Amino acid sequence: MANIETALKEAMALEGAVGVALVDYTSGLTLGYLGGDGVMDMTVAAAANTDVVRAKMRALELLGLQDGIEDILITLDSQYHLIRLLRSRHSGDALFLYLALHKSRANLGLARHQLRKIESDLDV
Repeated sequence: MANIETALKEAMALEGAVGVALVDYTSGLTLGYLGGDGVMDMTVAAAANTDVVRAKMRALELLGLQDGIEDILITLDSQYHLIRLLRSRHSGDALFLYLALHKSRANLGLARHQLRKIESDLDV
């Protein structure tokens, strides 16, 4: 089982990674982050993306859909922002991994695959 620091380092090892954070979306608190240097404040970005997660969860509720969210992709002109909700081993955990990537250098499929792997190894 990987700890938070190891998981964040694995995500930052991806080609094109700008920054990564582990976030509790019930509180908006960032449990850990790496990167973002000179490009974005990862704690602000992570906290702001809690609103994205909450909005999508509310939309599913309003629509009466019983599906869970695997990930959310936001495509900007120069970046991909990937939000991966973690399937908790412990009830009550409401966490997501937030990964920002340079669009021109990143492999989105590989990034999604790697986040799934990180999730399966992560022990919070």
